[in-house]
Amino acid sequence: VRLVESGGDLVQPGGSLRLSCTASEFSLDYYSIGWYRQTPGQEREAISCISSRDEKSDYVESLKGRLTISRDKANNVVYLQMNSLKPEDTAVYYCAIDKEYYYCSGTGLESSWGQGTQVTVSS
Repeated sequence: VRLVESGGDLVQPGGSLRLSCTASEFSLDYYSIGWYRQTPGQEREAISCISSRDEKSDYVESLKGRLTISRDKANNVVYLQMNSLKPEDTAVYYCAIDKEYYYCSGTGLESSWGQGTQVTVSS
């Protein structure tokens, strides 16, 4: 049930990226999906989640206003739009099914982690 992340890139400060989270073997519609990021030596941080119960979106306080999470049900994709990127946003970004399935708890289901996608913000 592993998810696949894509869309990471090298971008200049102030730029934008849209990350994608997909699954080839099942529909994401039934699950709450979270986005996380991790830098070397640091724990993985939950940064956003979209609930399957009511499609409510949650964001970590420090990134509110710069992130937008959304679903494209027709293409089975969950996106994370990131704007006004800063060098401190440099990290590997992951998506995962929330362990509560229908709610956003901030903890990903272990078996759903993908390989991540690298975002580098640098001039």
